Amino acid sequence: MDLNHYRFRGGWRLAAPPAAVYAALQDVPGYPLWWPEIRSVRQFDPDTGEVVVRALLPYRLVIALAAVRRDPAAGVLEVAMRGDLVGWSRWTVEADGAGTRVRFEEDARPGRALLRRLALPLHPVFRANHAVMMYRGRRGLAAHLAAHLAACTTGP
Repeated sequence: MDLNHYRFRGGWRLAAPPAAVYAALQDVPGYPLWWPEIRSVRQFDPDTGEVVVRALLPYRLVIALAAVRRDPAAGVLEVAMRGDLVGWSRWTVEADGAGTRVRFEEDARPGRALLRRLALPLHPVFRANHAVMMYRGRRGLAAHLAAHLAACTTGP
């Protein structure tokens, strides 16, 4: 087993229409508004940027993102990652009754030597840290979408 290789898979169910969920996930510069662990986003152009991530552990990750696929019809958003994490990350958004099901997939390796050295003793901790980050991301996005949809239905 390669402890420097992380494959994350997860799913969220959200009480919002797929188009609204897709729009929120596509708006990477807006992530810090609803996802506490995304500390900052710098957008270089429409297809590239950099995110700073810090969850429970006392370190931050700086990850450069480059859009690989934006397909609203298929509900897919995918980026290539480099920097402190190297690999790819993908969201897939699908209708689920009156709401939306979101699938998250990530395949990554630490890009920083220190993180690679810590993989053996801290592998379970890194996975738990990611789980907490994803839990808080789902909760934050659900609240963000609820507020956005409420504002759209009540109007000015």
